[in-house]
Amino acid sequence: MIPNWKSINCKGQLISLEEPQVMGIINVTPDSFYNGGANLEVQKAVQTATAMLHAGARFLDVGGYSSRPGADDITSQAETQRVIPVIEAILKAHPEALISVDTFRSEVAREAIRAGAAMVNDISGGHLDTQMLPTIAELQVPYIMMHMRGTPQTMKSLTEYNNLILEIKEYFATQLHSARALGINDVIIDPGFGFAKTVEQNYQLLDRIQELNDLNCAILVGVSRKSMIYRTLDTTAQNALNGTTALNAWALDRGANILRVHDVAEAVECIKLHKALSASRQ
Repeated sequence: MIPNWKSINCKGQLISLEEPQVMGIINVTPDSFYNGGANLEVQKAVQTATAMLHAGARFLDVGGYSSRPGADDITSQAETQRVIPVIEAILKAHPEALISVDTFRSEVAREAIRAGAAMVNDISGGHLDTQMLPTIAELQVPYIMMHMRGTPQTMKSLTEYNNLILEIKEYFATQLHSARALGINDVIIDPGFGFAKTVEQNYQLLDRIQELNDLNCAILVGVSRKSMIYRTLDTTAQNALNGTTALNAWALDRGANILRVHDVAEAVECIKLHKALSASRQ
């Protein structure tokens, strides 16, 4: 039996995804493509978390490994040392916060859940660490499974597809089968905008994400301030908020359930306006 994707169990709390939710990005890295280093200090990260929660974020995504194209690789120990103090500090200030740890390493995921995180966000969909899916099954936490080819260091060269949408659906179907066989109940899929995809492929994918509904999973969309926006607009990540909002609105109209963003207040407004638009169609 396929679990009901319309809600996920976070630390014993059922969270409905029938109405779209916002996930705020807290990168604890010095080299992220946008605001790298801004949250390296624990107290700065807590301040960011506080602002995001007050603005309406339902989830916070804490990551200690930069996955921008060509980013430096770091050890599992270094990644753990970045994220665990931040997770613990956020939960000390906001015990109600639902934190996702952004990692493709099972041991980092395990330590983060032990520290109080509620879910795992894996850019590799279980491909870069063979122990990730068994670990998620053991921990019984929601799992965000992203589509990517290769690694952050190699993905830019892996953008050849015969049929982009079909191959992404096949990727998820295979990984979902493995996840279900292990007893993983709550899976959210992320098409992986910017990961092993050209700018043109990103737009093709965004326009057709509703086709992923065949997989019977909630869909997370993360286009916030990415190069598909700022390259198209001939600007920078720092000036890509308006473009982000435009594409988030497009994603919501095509069935996105979670918006993963740097700018929470604007995403919350986007959801409110989309809700009003949807109501007018009834």
